[in-house]
Formats: sequence, C-alpha cells, structure tokens
Amino acid sequence: MRAAWYEGFGPAAEVLSLAPLPDPTPGPGEVLIRVKASGINPSDVKLRAGSRPGVTMAFPRIVPHSDGAGVIEATGAGVDGFAKGDRVWVANGQWQRASGTAAELIAIPASLVAPLPDNTSFAEGACLGIPALTAWYALAGDGPIEGETVLVTGGAGTVGRYACQMAGLLGARVITTVSSDEKAAHSGARDWINYRTEDVTARVMEMTGGAGVDRVVDVDFAANQALTLEVVKPGGVIASYASASVMHPALDFYGFMFRDITLRMLIVYQLTGAQRARGMAQISAWLEAGVLDHAVVPGGGLEDIAAAHDRVMAGDKLGTVVLDL
Repeated sequence: MRAAWYEGFGPAAEVLSLAPLPDPTPGPGEVLIRVKASGINPSDVKLRAGSRPGVTMAFPRIVPHSDGAGVIEATGAGVDGFAKGDRVWVANGQWQRASGTAAELIAIPASLVAPLPDNTSFAEGACLGIPALTAWYALAGDGPIEGETVLVTGGAGTVGRYACQMAGLLGARVITTVSSDEKAAHSGARDWINYRTEDVTARVMEMTGGAGVDRVVDVDFAANQALTLEVVKPGGVIASYASASVMHPALDFYGFMFRDITLRMLIVYQLTGAQRARGMAQISAWLEAGVLDHAVVPGGGLEDIAAAHDRVMAGDKLGTVVLDL
C-alpha cells in the first residue's frame, strides 16, 4: 500500500516520507479499511513536529493521522455489524498505534469505526473523528443540556463549529465568540460576539438577561479563565479541551469554588468504550438525518501531505484539511 510515514520528529518536509509499506491484515475485533480520505488535526501536526509535551517516538515508524473515512475491505474474527463494502468513518485511528489513516489501508479496532451514510462524502467523514467527538463529549458527556444556554468560545474552529451545531441539535441555546464577521458566518451560530471589538462579558450578560450561561465549551482555558468564570452561572460547567496559550495555568480556585463550578478538562482519547459508542452512534444518526454541516479544506493527495501539514500548522484555514486517497 502507499503510505506516508516518519521515523523521527521534525519539520514536515524533512521527516515525512511517501513509500510503500506492507498491507495490514485485520486481527480479532478489527476491520480493514481502504482509506478514501484522511483528515489532519492540529494534534497530528504537533505530534509529527515533536511539540506535544512529554511525547516520544512510541514506535520506530509512524503513519500519521487519527481521522479518516473509507470502505471496509475485510473483517477480523469476532466482528459483528460491519461487512465488506460498508462505508465508514474512523476516530482515534493513530492513538497509541503505529498506523493512522495516511495510508491506503488501515487495520483498526471496530470500536473506533462508525457507519458513514451515503449522504456524507468521504472527505466530510474525514472531518469528524476528534473534532466532532470532542464537541459531543464537551456538550453531552455529563447529561442532557436541553433548555440550557451554552457559550462556545472559538466557534469558527473545527471543534467549536461542530459544538455550535450540536448544542442546537441537543436543544440548547448557543452563543459563540469569534474574531471576525467571516468567522461568525463560518460558525453558523445565530448569536455571536466579536471578542476583538466587544466586551464579551457584558454582551453575554446582556444576551442572557443577566443570568449567564449554563455551560462553556472552551477552546483555551488559560486565555478564557477570567471570562468564563464571570459568565457561567453558579453550579455551571466549563468543559475545556485545550489551553494552548499557557500550558500550566494558575487556577482561580476560590473563584470557581464559591460559584460551585464544575471544571472538565476533557480529551476524546480517554473516552470509555461505552461513551465512545454513544457519541459515535449519535453523530452517525445526525449524519443520516443530514443535519450536520462540515467544513472541508482540500489538501490534495497523499503526495501533498507535507504542504498540508504546514497549512494546518499555519492556522489560517477555516475547516479541516483533508487528503484524498
């Protein structure tokens, strides 16, 4: 099979190679997927660059990318519910594994695979995985949110955009923060605040009649800690999936304690099997109903992987960079 891989951390153009590797075979509980599209997340790029804290080369050779979509070629022993020819999307394909979706074939546990309906393209399916599951988990991981008000910081990001959509589908009111009119339109949210030109706290309180929000889905805990503490209701939840601005932020403990705030620092890699199955089933149901919108940024073919990584690193795109295989 054609595959992209690296044997050490460093700049994309220097460490990524494109060369044939042996075809994998599915083991017990696994499915073999012919990959049609491979999504590139910031976490994939940071891992390849060696910039994720505390991470070393866990395998001599790594085929990158956690997310993708394709068609099942074969099933291993004990696999039920999937058959050759099924269209599927993949989540966490390269977490604690040597081989991700930047290859023509991937053998992967069936628990990391979900049906991809005909109304969703392979490129759109490759956008799901980490972003969509993160958004779902931040919203629904600890109970229903119907009737609540949710603030999504960074609604134009890959996670934030899905969170804006999913919060509405789960019956909540959505407010999001963005940095431009273009990003507001990209988020799809009706209620939005430009954090560069407006007082976010004042606008949130105005929009909620002084009540504040029940939950925050937060893109940067350190950068937004003071804001989220001001706008979340007593007894509310702040679900944060990153803190890129300061990786070891000081915590305003008593500020949160006296408001009885629940802080959830979440990562989809640690979902239990039951949680992942519930999230993937919900996302696939939304796909079947045609109610999720996706933002595909074409990244070319597998031979363009280094340039695609650089584009993700640059951070100037709106959507998920996807390679067509």
